[in-house]
This record gives sequence, structure tokens and C-alpha cells, in this order.
Amino acid sequence: MTHQSRTQSTFAPPVMEARRWIEGVTFPADKPLINVSQAAPVQTPPEPMLRAMSEMILTEAGAHLYGPVLGLPALRAEIAAQFSAAYGGTISPAHVAITSGCNQAFSAIITALCTAGDEVIVPLPYYFNHRMWLDMAGVATVPLSPGAGLIPSAEAAAALITDKTRAIVLVTPNNPSGVEYPAQTLRDFYDLCAARGIHLIVDETYRDFDSRSGRPHDLLTTEDWDTTLIQLYSFSKAYRLTGHRVGSICAAPALLAEVEKYLDTVTICPNQLGQRAALWGMQNLSQWLAGERDEILSRRQAILDGFGQLAAKGWKLLGCGAYFAYVEHPFDLPSDGVAKRLVTEASVLLLPGTMFMPEGHPDAARQLRIAFANVDRAGITQLFDRLALVTL
Repeated sequence: MTHQSRTQSTFAPPVMEARRWIEGVTFPADKPLINVSQAAPVQTPPEPMLRAMSEMILTEAGAHLYGPVLGLPALRAEIAAQFSAAYGGTISPAHVAITSGCNQAFSAIITALCTAGDEVIVPLPYYFNHRMWLDMAGVATVPLSPGAGLIPSAEAAAALITDKTRAIVLVTPNNPSGVEYPAQTLRDFYDLCAARGIHLIVDETYRDFDSRSGRPHDLLTTEDWDTTLIQLYSFSKAYRLTGHRVGSICAAPALLAEVEKYLDTVTICPNQLGQRAALWGMQNLSQWLAGERDEILSRRQAILDGFGQLAAKGWKLLGCGAYFAYVEHPFDLPSDGVAKRLVTEASVLLLPGTMFMPEGHPDAARQLRIAFANVDRAGITQLFDRLALVTL
């Protein structure tokens, strides 16, 4: 019998794999690489935040020491207050935990909810790191095929629930598709989970770049919402704090007591400087963040306005929002082969649908993800010009 470790039970990190495709490749001076593979800002935080962080380093001893496992009380209170106002619900500081990024928030919650052999329902296409952690935790990923417009159906999910099901995971705005799930879709899933006694995990990493005005759902207005709902969030995208690793969980205090056990054994506490920066950002950068949202929405519109050029060549736009455009290519090759060829044929690096689907899934061969967080409107035009010329 061959022994397999937890890490051997899953695949290699997709973004790292894609980076290897460009190793040793020389790109022409007139066609430099357009990298649309990773959904993370590459710029540093804004200068006012950098100055504030510099002052924190010099004057706040706590920025360099262990802190509370579940995070700074001031940051937990700020999240509770701002999220309560934004969603029209009631969140207390005791409902909030701070994590070392949203990936850790997800892994902590799965560890607190599940044991080996349990099941979690995840709509397709899924965020690959979610699948990786479920694999490593010994938890079965139960794929939920999406409906029209890549919007999942609670009715379809209901048929997948078994006595081993512990949760359903929704990501909205979605990674990788960019699709913004309607409020009614989230309400339907919440009602299903509440009725069946399982949890609904809603990852809102990209909530700051939702194109809709007002709250995206009303789940937090529900009485005793914390018996069913778990909300995840990331500060990496909002304030460009990717390297400082700050995320959050909103959930029942009793569940966070279980999360605390996990966090204490993995990181002991979240990054102290990053937490302080996130708090400062929440208190001082609302106008700046609104400008960042406007820029991302402008790029989203550039995708929508310019896609006709690719549609004429047989491409299809399946979803667009937040940092992502999710597309169907017209070539008689599987998407992983297309993605590798685009590196040399078009000086473009993007990710194939095979990275967001179970192995062998027929849709995976046709789909590609474009992450446009670091490509401005001119760059999007250039990207489409290049892709329109490709013949494989």
C-alpha cells in the first residue's frame, strides 16, 4: 500500500505552475508579456498608508509582538461596526476574527467544521485554493454545476446534500468567473442551508469591487444569522496589503472559539503591522477605495465594450466582474494547451479552466480566466488585439 501525505493528495499551486511557463522565455521588445494570470494588485499601498505604517513601526511596540489570536480588538470592532452599517445587520466584535489572509480564513473554518470524510458543496468553476485545502483536509469537494450565466442553483445543490455535507461555499463576486450572484440566489442558499442544518460560507474577498450599489445581500439582517452564515473577507485587494496577509471571518462566537484553536497552532496571531494598516485604511481611505473601485469598474466596462472583437473570432464571454473575465476560447485544443501556447504566440499569460474544475470536466477544456486587476484600459485593448490575431 502506497503512503500518501495530505499535501500529496492535491495538485501543485496553479499560479506557481503558470509562472514556470514563462521561465526562460524571451519576449519581443514590441510585444512584452501581458500577465493576466494572478488576481492580486502588484502596486504598494497608497502613500498615506505607507507613511502611517512607517510611524507604526517606529512608535507602536505592539506592532512587533504577539497579539490576541483572534486579532486586534480595535480592528474587530471596526469591522463589526462598518459591516453592520453596510449590510444593515447586527454584527458584534465577538462575531469577528482576523486571519492571515482570506485563504487562512477558509482553511480555519473548514478545520473547525469538518473532519476527514465529510463533504462540502462548491459551485463550478471553483477557486482552486479552496479545492486544495479541502483535499488536504480529507474533505470531499462535491462540485455543483452552474446554471445560466454561471449562477448556481440552490435547488440543484439540495440534491447533492447528504448526511456527510457540512457546508456550501459561495464566492461572490466570483473567482474565477467574475459573476456577481444575485441577492435572491444567496437568500435561496441561506434558506436551504438553514433548513438542512449545514453552514453557508460566503467568501466576499472582492466585495469592494462589486458593480452594484448598496448591499449585495440581506443575509446579515436575518435574526440569528450566525447559526448558518459564515462570511469571509480579505484586506489584500482593498488596500494592496497582499504581503501583510490580513483577512477576516464573521461567524458565531462559539465557532470562532474552535477557529482560535487552529489559528493558535498555525500562526499564533495575525500580522500585527498588517492589522494596524487595515484598521487605518478602514478609518481613513474610504474615498481612496471608492476611486480604486471606479478604476476596476472602468476596466470591467472596457472588457464588455471591447469583447466584440473576440466574439467575431468565436470567443465567448461567460462572466465579467471584480478582477476577472471568464471566457470560452474557439480553438480545437484543451485550455491548458491553449494557455501555454498563448505565452509564445501572443506574449500573454493567463490561466486555463482546467485549474478551476475537477480533472476531466468537459467545460474545463474550453475555458480561460483573464485577471485584469493589473491591466489598464489600454492594456485590455492591446490584450484583445493580440488574442484576436491568434490561430492555433
